[in-house]
Amino acid sequence: MDPKRELLRHVVATIAYRGAKSVRDAPSTFASFRIGETTRTPARILAHVGDLFDWALSIAKGKQEWHDSTPLEWDQEVVRFFEAIGRFDAYLVSDAPLGCPAEQIVQGPLADALTHIGQLAMLRRLAGTAIRGENYFKADIAAGRVGTDQVAPRREFE
Repeated sequence: MDPKRELLRHVVATIAYRGAKSVRDAPSTFASFRIGETTRTPARILAHVGDLFDWALSIAKGKQEWHDSTPLEWDQEVVRFFEAIGRFDAYLVSDAPLGCPAEQIVQGPLADALTHIGQLAMLRRLAGTAIRGENYFKADIAAGRVGTDQVAPRREFE
């Protein structure tokens, strides 16, 4: 496999790992939590991340398309998030060509997804359901592991 595609797959697996941690065991009230009148709710943020992966897939296929999804119920939105990541990863592992340089996929949808996953982690803390910090350098992240089946953290902070 092309080294750039391998790196893309690792970034995608990293987003899946961090995303799983940010949504795991979130209370049902978290989906609608707001810190201000003009801020996105966690459900809207997660829907946006799903849209980012749909966009990434369209870019990879060479026909850029954007759709703003209406957030689903939280549990359904979590499923949609992992399904969108899975579809994109499946394309990366295929022999189909990339419709643009890999670097543009990183700087666009993947970097944006990482930003929003960080927002979810921060909102968990503000909502009173903080996730534990972690040494992500030591995390067991593997290309292709992009579903809810993430391994337990190796080194969380107290």
